[in-house]
Amino acid sequence: MNEQQPTQKVDHAALRVNQAFIIGLLLLAFVLDNLPLVLLVGVVMLVGTAVPQWGLFKAVYLFALKPLKLIRPDVIVDNPEPHRFAQGFGGVVVMAAAAAFLAQLATIGWALVWLVIVLAALNLFLGFCAGCFLYYQLHRLGVPGFTARPIGR
Repeated sequence: MNEQQPTQKVDHAALRVNQAFIIGLLLLAFVLDNLPLVLLVGVVMLVGTAVPQWGLFKAVYLFALKPLKLIRPDVIVDNPEPHRFAQGFGGVVVMAAAAAFLAQLATIGWALVWLVIVLAALNLFLGFCAGCFLYYQLHRLGVPGFTARPIGR
C-alpha cells in the first residue's frame, strides 16, 4: 500500500540555529552554574514545541539572521513533526534537569543538561536527529499520535 503523504518543507537552517542556541546557552549555564538560564532554555524549547510561531530561537533566525543574510535558508522536503517531537522531548529533559537542581541533585541535573547538549550537537554537526529517529520508531510501532512517515517511504 503506497499511500501518498502530503509534501511538507522544513527550513533546516532554522533547525540548526535552534540547536546552536540550545547548545550555546546550556554550555553557558554550565560554565556559570546558572539554574535560571537552564530554566529559560527549557521553557523556550517547550513553548517553541507547543506553539512553533512563538519559538524564540526560530524568531532570531527569521527576523534577524535570515533578513541580514547571515544565514541562508536550507528548505527541504521533510516532516516538521519529528523535529518538534525532538525539541519537546529535549525541553522535557531540560526541565527535568531543572527539577533535579531544585531537589539538590546537581550531578543528575548537569548530566541531563549534558545529554541535551550532546544530542543537539550530534544533530547540528553530524545531521543525526536522535529525537527524529525515536519519533519514526514509535511511528513504525504504531504508537498513536506518531503519524508522519519518513519521506520517501
